[in-house]
Amino acid sequence: MKLTSNTLETSKKLLYKLVYDKLYTMIINGEYSINSKLPSEPKLAKILGVSRMTLRQALSLLQDDGLVKNIHGKGNFITTPEKCNKKDFLELIGNPIYTCHNQPINDVELLFRLDFESEYTKQVLEKTSAAIVACERYYKSNNKVLAYAFTFVSIETIMEMNIDLNNKDQLLDFLENKVYTTSNSSILEIKRSTAGNVPNQKYKLVGGEQCDLILETLYINDYSPPILFNKYYIPCQYSSIRIKATKKNNLHYEKCTL
Repeated sequence: MKLTSNTLETSKKLLYKLVYDKLYTMIINGEYSINSKLPSEPKLAKILGVSRMTLRQALSLLQDDGLVKNIHGKGNFITTPEKCNKKDFLELIGNPIYTCHNQPINDVELLFRLDFESEYTKQVLEKTSAAIVACERYYKSNNKVLAYAFTFVSIETIMEMNIDLNNKDQLLDFLENKVYTTSNSSILEIKRSTAGNVPNQKYKLVGGEQCDLILETLYINDYSPPILFNKYYIPCQYSSIRIKATKKNNLHYEKCTL
């Protein structure tokens, strides 16, 4: 199993890719079965005859491929790459938690408050407002908080949508469902963030030290200010962002045939 010295000498700059190719082949050929645990990193590095740093670079590529999953404190496990369907893609309007999170969400807890507007809310909502409804959502799986969302929506929008702020279920349904059926377009921006866990949050995100941050602005039409602005924090270990690209002429053809 160990990589030969001749091979290593001729490919020093790409050593981690050679290790990646070797492990990839072993996994695909079934030498390590699905859900099995790989040997510890020191042991696997010794087996392959490489440094732990080189091994970790190769494992990172396998994690990107969805063939290996690292569970903190437990080790590296063989997984099956998830198959995509049409609803898995981020370019379709819908709550990105359910398209970009690789764990099932079975509960959402909502907290909200009324705030004065700020320069920031005027910027993201593209208008002035008498007040802002600031909403926090905690996405849970088996009582563990695996994602977090922060939302700004103007009080005027709340009134236009006939939402009763005394009815928390109605507000949650608006944020999770109705806003996406009402909106006709959105602007999404993806960033990396370390702000998934902040001191004033009610819950601490599991694995939230590094998060993928999705900034989402939703519009009913191109001529009105946004209906609301969302910030979704997904810990990187649970994040799986997919975007389906299509040639411009194909998009034009599809629009013409509707």
